[in-house]
Amino acid sequence: MDTKKVNLRKGLEEDVFRAAGEVLRSGGTVAFPTETVYGLGADALNPSAVKKIFEAKGRPQDNPLIIHVADREISPYAKEIPLKAQEMMNAFWPGPLTIILKKTDIVPLETSAGLDSVGIRMPSNEVARALIKALGHPIAAPSANISGRPSPTNFERCVEDLDGKVDMIIGDGSSIVGLESTIVDYSVSPPRLLRPGYITYEDLLRIDQEVVYEEAKTRVEEEEAPKAPGMKYRHYAPKAPMTIFRGETAMVENEILRQIDEMLKNGKTVGVFAPIERKSVYNGKNITFVSMGTQSDLGEVARNLFEGLRRFDDAQVDVILSEGFQEVGVSRAIMNRLKKAASFHIIEV
Repeated sequence: MDTKKVNLRKGLEEDVFRAAGEVLRSGGTVAFPTETVYGLGADALNPSAVKKIFEAKGRPQDNPLIIHVADREISPYAKEIPLKAQEMMNAFWPGPLTIILKKTDIVPLETSAGLDSVGIRMPSNEVARALIKALGHPIAAPSANISGRPSPTNFERCVEDLDGKVDMIIGDGSSIVGLESTIVDYSVSPPRLLRPGYITYEDLLRIDQEVVYEEAKTRVEEEEAPKAPGMKYRHYAPKAPMTIFRGETAMVENEILRQIDEMLKNGKTVGVFAPIERKSVYNGKNITFVSMGTQSDLGEVARNLFEGLRRFDDAQVDVILSEGFQEVGVSRAIMNRLKKAASFHIIEV
């Protein structure tokens, strides 16, 4: 497949969106920027188009897709919208919040992965909304990467993963959030937070104190069907195995330094993932250090997370040693992604 690649230079270029709209209307696939991560889109109401997303990504067929809308008028796609779900939409849309609701029949089972519910989001990114408007109805879009890899937050990483696999890739800088959307399930009672994100659990509770979060419920077993992306399969993972170290700072540093020495003796190439403040601690070692950003700005850490993981793939390290965070606010979402990238291999020190 010859992928058309367009990196926007002058804002919303009308000819680009006309062409992209035609691709989507004809059942094709378009990768595009959002404020969270780049997405791989197809017509959410066209079953054959949706199947192309799964094929391009190598995505399991039981992993549901989120549909992206251009405004808050979602009654054609949701059977009922609970009052608190509407309040969530009013508070956080457009933005990085996905709400799961019982779906109408217009949303095909291919999009919902056979479920009677569907996740719906209104992105704040202008390019994403312009693309939805160019199609004229919702776009189904997971992250624009090969399934299991760290999500792409820029045009170049989309091209790296999907060139030759999709019809079109549109670029427009780096994602400003850097983590996939928060997902809250209003198809059940009480509503459940299924995926932490930049809109935090604490943010949700300010709107609806009934929202429940249990980390164990954000994962399902092999025989179970996931209600949302990221619940079942290996996600966000670099190629090298990763271990997370969490505890008092000095003890974490000492344990990572000890493991670096041991692994270097065994001929391993080592990557260390930590806040920039810790670079001097590991400087004397023959390692690949990748900065998460400053520990005083968790928003920066979130923006850097997936690109940082991909840089370890670029460096072809054998192992990755990552510092962890306490799980509150945005750091809950950061740790959710790190733990899945590390296959939940965590050492508490």
